This record gives sequence, structure tokens and C-alpha cells, in this order.
Amino acid sequence: MTTTPPFGRALCAMITPFTDSGELDLGGARKLADRLVADGCDGLVLNGTTGESPTTSDAEKTALVRAVVEAVGDRASVVTGVGSADTRHTVELARSAEAAGADGVLVVTPYYSRPPQAAVEAHFRRVADAVGIPLMLYDIPGRTGTRIEPDTMLRLAGHPRIVAVKDCAYDLLGSTKVIARTSLAYYSGCEELNLPLYAVGGTGFVSTVANVAPRQLRAVLDAYDAGRVTEAARLNRLTIPLTELMMASGLPGTVTAKALLGAGPVREPLQPAGREAVDRLRVAYEALQGPSPSGL
Repeated sequence: MTTTPPFGRALCAMITPFTDSGELDLGGARKLADRLVADGCDGLVLNGTTGESPTTSDAEKTALVRAVVEAVGDRASVVTGVGSADTRHTVELARSAEAAGADGVLVVTPYYSRPPQAAVEAHFRRVADAVGIPLMLYDIPGRTGTRIEPDTMLRLAGHPRIVAVKDCAYDLLGSTKVIARTSLAYYSGCEELNLPLYAVGGTGFVSTVANVAPRQLRAVLDAYDAGRVTEAARLNRLTIPLTELMMASGLPGTVTAKALLGAGPVREPLQPAGREAVDRLRVAYEALQGPSPSGL
């Protein structure tokens, strides 16, 4: 296990605010980033799926990184997604992120082409060799079609700039084996596994739900660190109704987070949440912590 988390423990997979006309809202992004850090986030992960990276341009991604780095300064780490199905393009995005001031990059397994493990490993090494900032590998086979197998992860752990994993593989045994044999920092990317992964040596979380409930999610880790394991489990249970509605109700987490935050529209092909879904989200949110973060 790592003794000092490379990007902190409590990380938010931040949404990307847009104006009513659908343009990038950098002022809204600065405001949201500042609030998230004030509410307990150690780091912000930009330009991921929650940040609608499939529908933002390279220039928008870079502008967002610059704006958030400016907003949070040295109060929190800023990691940005640079994933694509094209290794060359991923390298270009990673270099742009480094130039924009990112503290690290989130690199997903190349998707759709379903490369074999040797090619997956070569992809990550190419990116890591191209930049001077650390990498967080993103293992999410449900979206990419290809996982990073534990043996591949063990080999990649030897690279000096591959330091962390966002774990959405739903393989607690495999993750535990890698944690036990490497110094990779394992971040849960699935809220329902935040506490279980932490309990077997994980580092923390990268959470979409943290856009709206960062204090509540962090409190679970704080209680566990303090040795209050029963309290950690109780606090974790309190977050489940909101997590289920935001992440497992049939709507993407981007859509549900923006519905609560009032952070502008989503870009097509995504569609906004309907009135009934928004009402259910607000009820669950208010049961957890009070009035909705948008103030609506």
C-alpha cells in the first residue's frame, strides 16, 4: 500500500457545466470546483465520462483544466481524463493536460477495438513515457469491452509514473491481489464499493455522487480511519438511496448530477432527467443532507 495517496483520498469525478446555449461554462466550473474543495474533496477528476468527455472538444478539455487549476490552486489535486481509442491521440491529450497544469492524467483502456493485454500494456506505457506527470489507470471493462487484467496491472505497476487505478472492474479479489503486491493507489470508481475496497487496502474514491454529497462520502473514510468501523458502515448505508438513484436508476450519473446541481444542460445524445426523476433525486438528496445544492 502507498502511505501517501498520490492525489488524496476523496476525489470527485466532476461534471462539466454548460451554459443554457450548450457552451462550456468556465465560470460555473470554477465555482463548482471551489465549492467541492471547500466541502472536503482532496482532488477533482475532470474530463471523464461524468464530465461528458465524449462530446467535448480537445480545446474545451484544455480550457477546463486551466480554469479549474486556477480556481483551486494548491488546495486540491487536478487529474484529467485523456482517454481515447487512439494511442496517438491519447498521448497528445496527455501532453496538453500537462501543459495546462494538471497534476495527473486518467487513462482509460482503449475501447471498442478490444486490444489484447500486450497491446493494452503498450498503450499505457506509451502515455506514461510521453509525460512527466503521474497516471491513474481507468479499469472499466463494462464500458470499454476490455479490462486491465491483474497480471497486466502488476507489470504496469513497475513504471515510475503509473501510480494509481480508478477501479470499476467489479473484481474485489483481483483488486485485492494487486493492492497486496504493489504500491498502486486503488480508488473505487463505483460508490457501492467505496467502503469495501477501502477496507482491503484501497486509497479512496473517484465519485460522481461526490458532486452533490462530498462531505457524506468523505465522512465514511474518516470514520474508518478513526477506527470507528461500525460508524463507517452506518454512514455508508445512509448514502445508498441517493447513490442508487444517481447511478443505478437507468440514467447516467452525469444526467442525475446535473439535475441536482442545476449546472446547465447535457450534450446530446444524453437527455436531461424528467420531472419525476428530478423529484425523486431531490427527495433522496434532502433526506441525506438538506436542500438541494442548486438551491432550487
